[in-house]
Amino acid sequence: MDEATWAALAATLTLLGLVWTYVSYRRRGAIAAMRALGFTALPVAAWLTGTLEMFTEIAGSVTGWATGLVFNPITWTGIGLAGFGVVLIFISGYLRDRQLGRVQDGTASPAPKKPLPEAKSTRAPKSGSIVDDDGTDDLADIEAILKRRGIK
Repeated sequence: MDEATWAALAATLTLLGLVWTYVSYRRRGAIAAMRALGFTALPVAAWLTGTLEMFTEIAGSVTGWATGLVFNPITWTGIGLAGFGVVLIFISGYLRDRQLGRVQDGTASPAPKKPLPEAKSTRAPKSGSIVDDDGTDDLADIEAILKRRGIK
């Protein structure tokens, strides 16, 4: 389009904005009219700065992209595959949270494990083993705690 066409477009948008400003003033008062007048000044400002043409090119590009998106079966296949992936991610997260909730409640174990064979030591404890003031071995206390927790 040439410069005259852009000027005509800006003038048309400004005239429509002035009508909107007048209607806003009559219906809602001066504050609404001031806001409408601010919007009315934008098309002329866009034409004077050269951004009116840029905005129409952007709108045309977005429209071309959207129409290509709507009528392209390969694109819709990709969108469907992306949706399928997102659904799988959400379902797996939901199922994992349910499994972790059951484990914390004690109704299920995270995974069945084979018990490890207990190591039996035939050696006598070293002379430098950890012994409390009352003469008991600290390792025996730790073993008792582990047995209560079902670890050993």
